[in-house]
Amino acid sequence: MNTFWRLETCSKGITWASLNVEEASLNKLSAEVLDEFRQMLDTFDTTPPKALVLQSGKSSGFIAGADIEEFKSLDSAQKVQGLIARGWHLFNRFAKVPYPTLALIRGVCLGGGLELSLACRYRIAVDHPSTKLGLPEVMLGILPGWGGMKRLPELVGPQLALDMMLTGKSLDARRAKKAGLVDLAVAERVARLSAEQLVLSGQPRARATGLKALLNQPLLRPLVARMARKQAMAKARPEHYPAPFAIIDTWEKADGDSLKDPSLLAGIVSTPTALNLVRVFFLQERLKGIGKAGRSTEKGHLHVVGAGTMGGDIAAWAALRGFQVTLQDQDLSRIAPAFARAHTLFSRRIRDPYLLKQAKDRLQADPQGHGIRKATVIIEAIFENLDAKQDLFRRLEAEASPQAILATNTSSLRLEDIRDCLKQPERLVGIHFFNPVAQMPLVEVIHAQGTREDCLKAATGFVRDLDKLPLPVKSAPGFLVNAVLAPYMLAAMRQVDAGLSAASIDAAMTRFGMPMGPLELADTVGLDIALAAGSTIAQARGEDLSLTMPLCLKSRVDAKQLGKKTGQGFYLWKDGKREDANGSKAAGAGTSGSQEALALTLIEPLIAAAQELVRQGVVDDADLADAGIIFGTGFAPFRGGPLHWWSSQSSGQGQPAAKTETAAPAQAASS
Repeated sequence: MNTFWRLETCSKGITWASLNVEEASLNKLSAEVLDEFRQMLDTFDTTPPKALVLQSGKSSGFIAGADIEEFKSLDSAQKVQGLIARGWHLFNRFAKVPYPTLALIRGVCLGGGLELSLACRYRIAVDHPSTKLGLPEVMLGILPGWGGMKRLPELVGPQLALDMMLTGKSLDARRAKKAGLVDLAVAERVARLSAEQLVLSGQPRARATGLKALLNQPLLRPLVARMARKQAMAKARPEHYPAPFAIIDTWEKADGDSLKDPSLLAGIVSTPTALNLVRVFFLQERLKGIGKAGRSTEKGHLHVVGAGTMGGDIAAWAALRGFQVTLQDQDLSRIAPAFARAHTLFSRRIRDPYLLKQAKDRLQADPQGHGIRKATVIIEAIFENLDAKQDLFRRLEAEASPQAILATNTSSLRLEDIRDCLKQPERLVGIHFFNPVAQMPLVEVIHAQGTREDCLKAATGFVRDLDKLPLPVKSAPGFLVNAVLAPYMLAAMRQVDAGLSAASIDAAMTRFGMPMGPLELADTVGLDIALAAGSTIAQARGEDLSLTMPLCLKSRVDAKQLGKKTGQGFYLWKDGKREDANGSKAAGAGTSGSQEALALTLIEPLIAAAQELVRQGVVDDADLADAGIIFGTGFAPFRGGPLHWWSSQSSGQGQPAAKTETAAPAQAASS
């Protein structure tokens, strides 16, 4: 009796193989699952089916990929090669069976799941928002080694295939059909009938044609590979992320067969980058698990007070994720810009006109606050003023349901101070989003002494219902993310005061692996906002920012040179792009050695602050601190997190100071 694959033959003679890995929320191709699939093929060699359809026995998706847990045991080149060979040979065998095969895909079809689908003769994708097809192995620092590097370019052409493999991006059902990745994109109600008809149709296997097929030929592969390397170099450094360049090499020189060069394969999988990216994957899974217990069986009603950038974008994201949302501000003119941004977001994310209309209908303007009484979650997102927030929460507590979550999106004020006005202060939690809301995955869930456990649990569950990553942190100035970014940005500005150019400072940090340098970040969010947030954090700590404020910040704010929004800050800005004083795009300077030393100087205060927050219990442990800083700031994922990276450095590098300056402009990318 099969454990994972359930077989059923219908009246038309088609065998339906349904995969259900019961102990997992999503199907994964573990060694046991693949071995049972091999046994199934052994049986079919003797008694072949008329046709075979692979589908999921779960509503959550098709196949999420290989079982990442097994990567932890890959401690030798032989084990790495064995793992790759297992899927490569099995899927090659499956691709050659004489009977027609079809993958019926609903939900996620990623990594090894897509590679298995590519080995089928036909593929049908159900046109549903959850359907995503991709090969995201590069996000783990590894290669799609089970045939994806060979079959995907043959099907959709090398340009799109390499783009998908090098970026990890996925396609929805309609885009997959347009690209030729699937034969059909169909509505769920006709998916089974469509599968029956196609698998028995006798039509040939789809292949790339025309220019797409031509670019796959050996003579033209070097040209395509050269262009792909140039694009990859613009986004990643080979020494930081070797996998994209190995994918290009394997496709160009080995027709996608990673087993032809075992040393390359073993070298990629065993690199610090791959090990650290797998670590980051499990950190992400841990954050997802935090909110699991508090998730609701159905989406509730969110009421947001404050239609500014943060409040409006929180409301839009919640409506996109299925919540009924009411957005309150003083009048409709203040709410209108938030609706314009929301409709842009919806149009980018939703292709189906009917689903697009539903999302728009879920978001309602509510200047009178009628949604307060029926809301299951209420988020305050007004300006950072303690008196104003307390006045608002007095009214909210009086009108809200006793079961509703009361939350503040404050980026710097203490929860204890805000809740002092409440009759039931233990109800208040912080739900702190980062800007831009649609792109930043982390949400800090703030609690203070006495916060009700059920409120904290419900808040983390709400964050997961939004498809975000909840990080519980204790109420403290700047919480975690802003508290570690503050000394980092202060150190960068002090280097400007010391005579270094903003471009050289930012170049050192992007070379280190940060997605954006600290001074470009300050310009992007606004120097006035950075100063205000830093002042609030300093005041909460009992510090005087005027004594530590960098001159380069004060002079620019005094001159109304506030960054990107005014056209000048640490950089000149034109049409939203950064330029230097001469009008050309700014570039960094300095040798790699000097940039390395500068990066270390700037990152040490961040690490020292993170260590102190762990010591104080603001965040439960170093792993969660690493997770928060990676997903809240974009800290170089290939390093595995700042504390993990620092602990892995050689003893000759020393350790950061036990105490670091913390009064500084906060990460204004939050509220």
